[in-house]
Amino acid sequence: MSLIDRSRNLFSPAPAKTSAAAPKNLLDSVVDAAKQGLADIPRFVKMGADVFEASHLREVQRLFGGDAKPDRMSDGKFVGAKGQSFPPGTSLKDIPAVTPLDNPNPSKSILYVNGIMTPMEGQLREMQSIADTADARVIGIHNATQGLVTDLAQCVGDKLDKGHNPAVDTLADTVYNELKAGREVHLMGYSQGGLITARALFDVQRRLRIEDGMSKAQTEQLMSRLNVETFGAASTRYPDGPRYVHYINDADPVPTLTGLGGSIDPLAFLKDAGKGAVVHRFTDGNLNPISNHMLDTLYMKHRVDFDEARAGRF
Repeated sequence: MSLIDRSRNLFSPAPAKTSAAAPKNLLDSVVDAAKQGLADIPRFVKMGADVFEASHLREVQRLFGGDAKPDRMSDGKFVGAKGQSFPPGTSLKDIPAVTPLDNPNPSKSILYVNGIMTPMEGQLREMQSIADTADARVIGIHNATQGLVTDLAQCVGDKLDKGHNPAVDTLADTVYNELKAGREVHLMGYSQGGLITARALFDVQRRLRIEDGMSKAQTEQLMSRLNVETFGAASTRYPDGPRYVHYINDADPVPTLTGLGGSIDPLAFLKDAGKGAVVHRFTDGNLNPISNHMLDTLYMKHRVDFDEARAGRF
């Protein structure tokens, strides 16, 4: 279902007609979904090993004299081609972007923030998937992982707008500087990256109002130069002004339970996708909730060109 969030219907669609063959078809679907979920397990085991290596084992080595640095040493840094990292404040034009495998000189550029449990190597893979799908140059802002518990605690802080998150600071400063320079910016945020994006945009909004003395209307007008896409995001609120497209898989517990909600959401009145936002809800996946949340293997399959999405053509 694709619609403007502020006018969405909270009632469920009429049930589909059934036939004598329906029980068999349903059983086949469940079996297929279970097989797909099991097939994804090796990848999640590898992901867990990568996170442990990036955030825990290396830190232990460092405490005992090793020279490897944990993933958090890259927190809030820019990520470019071949995994190169650059300090906050680096001009975007000086960062070599990840480009599509079949097009080294795309005309569009995207700034991307990753979700939890994703070391630098994982973000780089996601950036390549985005570049290939969107036919764009992609520069990352790294949201470092320190393990599941710490990452989830940081998500709570982001929701409450409490605590220091380097990725939020880098994104907010970058967006503010680009807007003040008269440039448009295209943002993408996935999972906690969508929450970081929302928090950074609220920071930019406050800065424009307080430091620059802009009116609410002036602030929204300036921030309309921002194109923002979120995928399985964990934020329930976004500031007015930017042009939004939010992708939500109804089979993904992250956005349905912690974000803007699924197609049926009794708490929808408490949430705000941003003025004029397009929220594209769909159902895809299997019995494995982790695979239903993946960016490169699931959400990118449903992503369409930004202008097409804004027109509701999915």
